[in-house]
Amino acid sequence: MRPDPGIRRLALGTLLAAYPGPVPPQWAVDLVGDGLAGHTLFGTNVHDPEQVAASTAALRTARSDVLIAIDEEGGDITRLAHATGSPYPGNAALGAIGDVALTRQVHEAIGAELAALGITVNLAPVVDVNSADENPVIGTRSFGRDPDRVAAHAAAAVAGLQDGGVAACAKHFPGHGASVTDSHHELPTVDVPLALLRQRDLPPFAAVVDAGTRAVMTAHIRIPALTGAGPATFSRAALVDLLRHQYGFTGAVVTDALEMRGAVLAAGGVGPAAVAALAAGADLLCLGARVDAGRVEQVAGEIGTALTDGRLKRARVEEAAGRTAELAAWTRTTDAASPLPTQLGYAAARRAVRVEGTLAGLGRPLVVQLQASSTVAEARVPWGLGPHLSGVEQLRVVATATDPATLRRIAGTRTIVLVGRRLHLLPGAADLVTALAAQHPVAVVEMGWPGSWRPPGVDAFVTTYGASHANGRAAAELLGLTAGRA
Repeated sequence: MRPDPGIRRLALGTLLAAYPGPVPPQWAVDLVGDGLAGHTLFGTNVHDPEQVAASTAALRTARSDVLIAIDEEGGDITRLAHATGSPYPGNAALGAIGDVALTRQVHEAIGAELAALGITVNLAPVVDVNSADENPVIGTRSFGRDPDRVAAHAAAAVAGLQDGGVAACAKHFPGHGASVTDSHHELPTVDVPLALLRQRDLPPFAAVVDAGTRAVMTAHIRIPALTGAGPATFSRAALVDLLRHQYGFTGAVVTDALEMRGAVLAAGGVGPAAVAALAAGADLLCLGARVDAGRVEQVAGEIGTALTDGRLKRARVEEAAGRTAELAAWTRTTDAASPLPTQLGYAAARRAVRVEGTLAGLGRPLVVQLQASSTVAEARVPWGLGPHLSGVEQLRVVATATDPATLRRIAGTRTIVLVGRRLHLLPGAADLVTALAAQHPVAVVEMGWPGSWRPPGVDAFVTTYGASHANGRAAAELLGLTAGRA
């Protein structure tokens, strides 16, 4: 039996889908015409700026106020520059610099670039307080570990993005920074009292609400004192009682991708997850990256069934679709600012680099990059010093499969510059650095979240607070390994 057209259109108005490839397939365009709220662009949808602009224009042929979203955080998370790395430093670098005006300027530049391509919603900034050094999914995406600093920079980032012409979507409410597991793969639990949550994790969300963020994204994390047995995405206490009533947020509540393992495990599938999120107070449901027409119809059908069997009230779904429409109306009437020069990002990245120890006598070293896996959020984006080196030898190795004696023999009299990401979490990295430093001159370049770990005996420890193209360039310049400045 075909679903009721009115109910189907209502359900579609709460969904943020996606499609494969650089050209929107006809089904993706047709669904927009049928009432789909919009699509999220991922790296697979991005080849070059002209192609992205053509794709967004094609989607607008179906409806002028379609929402077109993207994860363009700067730093380690980029979709537009996934082939090379972002020309902007990420939040950790900006937080380390501590210049709130610069944070606003960088995010305005990102927003203007997106708006010029026809993108209307940036699923950023990350406003989580990274309180756990072992956090596998936030790290350099955070402005830092101090709630007040994160709050100030979060508000500046929201203002900058929206000045640039795109709606900001602050994430991940009520705070993903204390988790030590990745919600892409499982449901993390942060078992803390609500009082600690208010003191540590929630101030940045209060700040972005005051700054006028148009959207807030939920976290697939469980906080028993607030959310009970399920994640925040399915918690009315979190989304309505706390975010709306206590913090006064009136914009659109957007879910993190419902295909993520944390959500699917908690709900029993993407369709039931969509129903649970709507019932809890979410407005715009992000389905994720692996979406086709069948998945969209399945989720819309599940929402329609829930309206029939009483799991959802029609007024709740109409409220959600209405808030999504308000978000679309705001983006439709917002003028895009002129994109700012990308040199801004490189200059900012230079300001973020920190050096402990001395780089004297470095000369022309042997650069050794330790291979590290990427998170689902990061995807496979080039990183490191390699693209910036001039006349310098570089090796790429796996820490657990590398003999320190072999590296010392290859290096000879040269200093070894060891480059890594999240070295304190990378298997074998600490032992390799320690063994090398015991018998050879070593400098370490940490391009992930540095944490408190420092390897004993190294000559210098360089922190970039991120692994973007701009961060890599800044470190290579500092070490004197480039041919010139970007």
